[in-house]
Amino acid sequence: MRVHRILLTGAVACACTVAIAAGQTPATVHKPDVEVHAAPDFQSPTVTKLAQNAKVDVTGQKGLWFEVATPDGKKGYVRVNDVRMEYATKAGGNANALFTGQAGKGRVSETAGVRGIDESDLQGAGYDAAQFAQLEANRVSPESASADANAKGHHAKQVALAGEFKPVADAKPKATQAEKKGGFALARGLMSAVGLGAPAPAESAMDVAEASQGKSEAEQSAEEAALGPEIAGRVLGAAHLWDNAEAQARVNRVGRWMASQTSRPELPWSFGVIDTPEINAFAAPGGYILITRGMYELLGEDDEVAAVIGHELSHVVQRDHYNVIQKQEQQSAIQSAASSNVSVGGGIAGSMAKAYVEKHGATIMLTSLDRDAEYRADQAAEVYLARSGYDPLALYAVLQKMTALGSQSGNLAALYKTHPPLKDRLDRLDRSGVAGAGR
Repeated sequence: MRVHRILLTGAVACACTVAIAAGQTPATVHKPDVEVHAAPDFQSPTVTKLAQNAKVDVTGQKGLWFEVATPDGKKGYVRVNDVRMEYATKAGGNANALFTGQAGKGRVSETAGVRGIDESDLQGAGYDAAQFAQLEANRVSPESASADANAKGHHAKQVALAGEFKPVADAKPKATQAEKKGGFALARGLMSAVGLGAPAPAESAMDVAEASQGKSEAEQSAEEAALGPEIAGRVLGAAHLWDNAEAQARVNRVGRWMASQTSRPELPWSFGVIDTPEINAFAAPGGYILITRGMYELLGEDDEVAAVIGHELSHVVQRDHYNVIQKQEQQSAIQSAASSNVSVGGGIAGSMAKAYVEKHGATIMLTSLDRDAEYRADQAAEVYLARSGYDPLALYAVLQKMTALGSQSGNLAALYKTHPPLKDRLDRLDRSGVAGAGR
């Protein structure tokens, strides 16, 4: 997913200072040798040099530099990927002090009462029409997002991303109705073979035939467009939008600019911050991305906000959650055929979306995707960052901050259940880079 890295200019790198309020966060030098600079600038004097596995304390952050203190009392700055944060020994640990970021203008807190959105919330939450309408009302135009980004010095670049999904208009439907009817007998045989009895109802066999033979690009796009609002509206039913107008405007500005650099800029991209303390983000099919307040408060520069959004953009672009729904729909078609009670037909997007979400709620947002999909989303995030003129190293910084919160952090419980270990994700970033950038 990567190749080299873009380095921030000194002015940008120093724009946001993250101060330590209490304690320090231990870290280990991760590279063979690291120079500690007097300022967050490669041109500043070298204070000392550290060998791999040397111990330091992270005492602050400026942009994509960590302020560190060495065992012999020296202080200076290293890049966020020069050292590896250690997991806190208890939930939250001293790491909370690092997280006074520009984004939240507050500090991530960990208390016994911390509770985020769980499966039962998403299963039972009703569709909140007012909240969804507000989410869409907060959208910004591609032109407005571009103007804002350009004014801040971010300009689009061409950076390749292997395996990026690019929708292609159908020359003809992937499986015409005639072809689906031709698979009718095959579907009946399949259902009989798995013990669903015979003769099977005609409607049931047709649904199995349709599900197994696939859908056209137009059909899939229509289903995404129907599923997205249904799922996002129910997430908002479980947790409303955070009452912070600037946060909502910011994620829409940054998100829409990033989305314009993907292979699916035409989607009706909508971004929001939901009011829950957990550290997570959700991507619903069709272009709906929701970041938790806990995650937002963890972030500093726009680069870090963009890094989180970039990961979720990939899930939408690649149809990761939609594909999970597709597989579950195929299984559901066979199971429903057994009881002659088929309520989900693949050909009518709106009906399929409503029926699926009525049955499962928005629990698809807590489904663990294939680990390769998560690693690919990290890779894509770095490419989208580079394309958008942000520093791809920002994703590394975000993962480091989450690592420092500790493996027992209640704020991260849902994320730990649905994503690979943070250490593994960081290791993947270390082994690759982003085209046209340098670390």
